[in-house]
Amino acid sequence: MNRTSIALFNNKGGVGKTTLTYHLAHMFRRLGLTVLAVDLDPQANLTSMCLDETELEELWENGSELTAQGAVPPAPPVAGRVRGGQTIADAVRPILEGTGDVASVSPAELQAGLWLLAGSLDLSRFEDKLSGEWFRTFAGDIAAIRTTTAFHRIVEQAAEEVGADIVLIDVGPNLGAINRAALIAADSVLMPLAADLFSLKGLSNLGPTLRDWRRDWQQLVLPRVPAGFSAPRAGMRPLGYVIMQPEMRLDRPVKAYERWLERIPRVYSAAVLGESGPEQGDERHRIATLRNYRSLMPLAHDARKPMFDLKAADGALGSTQKYVQTCYREFRGLAEKVLARMEELDGG
Repeated sequence: MNRTSIALFNNKGGVGKTTLTYHLAHMFRRLGLTVLAVDLDPQANLTSMCLDETELEELWENGSELTAQGAVPPAPPVAGRVRGGQTIADAVRPILEGTGDVASVSPAELQAGLWLLAGSLDLSRFEDKLSGEWFRTFAGDIAAIRTTTAFHRIVEQAAEEVGADIVLIDVGPNLGAINRAALIAADSVLMPLAADLFSLKGLSNLGPTLRDWRRDWQQLVLPRVPAGFSAPRAGMRPLGYVIMQPEMRLDRPVKAYERWLERIPRVYSAAVLGESGPEQGDERHRIATLRNYRSLMPLAHDARKPMFDLKAADGALGSTQKYVQTCYREFRGLAEKVLARMEELDGG
């Protein structure tokens, strides 16, 4: 397959977006794809899920508070998956400080076929710089275009370095400048949603904003990008949405949940696609509904592996192991549907 990038985005937090990104990345790898996961959320939650604390210290080159106080000895250098200074924040630091263009950083190999382009809390410093340069890109300002395309070029270089088939981009839950630069670098957008008022309101804001960003970039900026300069196309094709279930039986949603669930197709069509609302019961844009696996998350966190890879040795015993198998089936089905949806949009 041709390399493609998917941003997972909802401007309402707490819907399980990072957990979904993490598990999809692992499942795509299980399906035989080479995967690059990219953490463009300044909270760096995806990076924290993928790496242990010692690796994070090495990556971010900051000792823990206890180490700084002399309460514990410094950790020995980590040999293997990570090296200090290899985050996206390190890559954009020359632009931020006015000393040059993006620096080269290498993704960390989590396992064969699965790579992480790590995030950092320092990335939040790039927000103001990106915000100030956006409107200058409309006039063809080369420095502004270089800044705004930084994420695209960093991800492109990393994906080429590891031979990625698919890039998954995790972004924060807002409509700020960092997310704008991240999303214009994405070919497609997958939206995790909760069936509640906040997700519906988020969709109403998110959809028109994405269409505005796409239009502005394609019509006002791309014609002014110098020949030979690598700039994103700002495809941002909506793939569809994934319903993240709250804690309730999947086959018996409570009435309030069901009420919001029924409204999502119409709001998604109108706000995200700019189309008239579908007929009642038309859910062709819903890719999947994932049940709540909160009981598996602590085990997965301790084992540093996806929920669907938990074994008896990780504490997944008896009926919990059956739950793990259900989790595997659901995530495999989701990954296959996402790939099928991309093929469908490509006209395959």
